[in-house]
Amino acid sequence: MKRELDGLITQMHNTGVSYNEAVRQFKKRYLLMVLANHKGNQCKAAEELGMHRNTLSRTLAELDMDTAQIRSGMRRPVASERPALRKVVNER
Repeated sequence: MKRELDGLITQMHNTGVSYNEAVRQFKKRYLLMVLANHKGNQCKAAEELGMHRNTLSRTLAELDMDTAQIRSGMRRPVASERPALRKVVNER
């Protein structure tokens, strides 16, 4: 993993990505991953991250991350929008 991170850092530096933008992108991806693991639940995500839920919420706002969109993107679609499941019949 360290080699992959070193390669990514080198690539970002060589393409002129600023330090602030690199940190911003890292935070966004990391927070999205933790939120996805908790199905958008900010309380559980904040607990895993070791921060208060309000701090997480403020950080998401500072990163221009739409919390409503994050939550809706992690929910299961309503039944009418789910693909129809085919019943498998066992033939003997």
